[in-house]
Amino acid sequence: MRAAIFHENGGPEVVRVEQVPTPEAGPGEVLVQVRAAAMNHLDLWVRRGLNIQTTMPHIGGSDIAGVVSAVGDGVDAGRVGQRVVVNPTLWCGRCRECLRGNEPFCEKLRLLGEHTDGGFAEYVAVRAESAHPIPDTLSFQSAAAVPVSYQTAWRALLTRARLRAGEDVLVLGASGGTAIAAVQIALLAGARVFAVTHGAENVARLRALGAHHVYDRTHEDFSAAAFRDTAKRGVDVVVENVGAATWKGSLRALARGGRLVTYGATTGPGGETDIPLVFWKQLEIIGTTMASRAEFQAVLAAVTSGAIIPVIDTVMPLARAREAHERLEAGGQFGKIVLVP
Repeated sequence: MRAAIFHENGGPEVVRVEQVPTPEAGPGEVLVQVRAAAMNHLDLWVRRGLNIQTTMPHIGGSDIAGVVSAVGDGVDAGRVGQRVVVNPTLWCGRCRECLRGNEPFCEKLRLLGEHTDGGFAEYVAVRAESAHPIPDTLSFQSAAAVPVSYQTAWRALLTRARLRAGEDVLVLGASGGTAIAAVQIALLAGARVFAVTHGAENVARLRALGAHHVYDRTHEDFSAAAFRDTAKRGVDVVVENVGAATWKGSLRALARGGRLVTYGATTGPGGETDIPLVFWKQLEIIGTTMASRAEFQAVLAAVTSGAIIPVIDTVMPLARAREAHERLEAGGQFGKIVLVP
């Protein structure tokens, strides 16, 4: 089969499309013929080199949708031909947190496409329980846009930050896939949404999605603007993924008792924290990543019902995987970049 693979860490130039052996479905697994696979910033970090144990040479890709083409021992053969989207979270299923349905705290949590080979290929073998059926009304490309971004944003807002209808939410980096998902989920929850992006085109796109206030970070201080537009109160929740470049402003934008929830740090890990601001305003700083099985099923239900429509930036053939890495690394996308074998 063809796969986008790299043999060493480095820039986009290390990504090549090659012929590799087609995997087989092991016990409890299904073999998925990949019809679409979306990119995440995680793919860039793994390619550059993370301090983790991963396969090498490596096939990336955590967001996968396709058709079950074969099943392993112990799996119902009737699943062959089923249209599916894959939950890439690899939990152990045995530790105390997994048994409590709290998979994000699994002691051995891993991710398909990060710690293992992923879906930037024509086929991928996955756990049968991780392959969720999708209706014919949901395209493979839209389904592939869901797993990492939408489950992360769902958990960040609804579980970790405890967002309630009528609250104000500020979303940073709102041209990326997970941040756009956060905008959509916050709107679905009945919140007033403030979004930070760059460029007039992205500002217009976010307004078209329904964001109430959109700030171009190259033209104004988003924390001052949010303070102004909340009548000097501040927002209830900030969704942070940018990191060092926006951390200080994100804390300043919060109202008393506000919650900052973070799932990323694309500009670096060393955010400046005004500690007196945190205790005087009684702020919460909350970390989050991925989601539980129940949360994944909830967001998938919202997508399959049409309540949320995933935003796709670009669809490219697998042969252009290197170009897809370059586009995501340049930061010019609005929504998800999807590869099609």
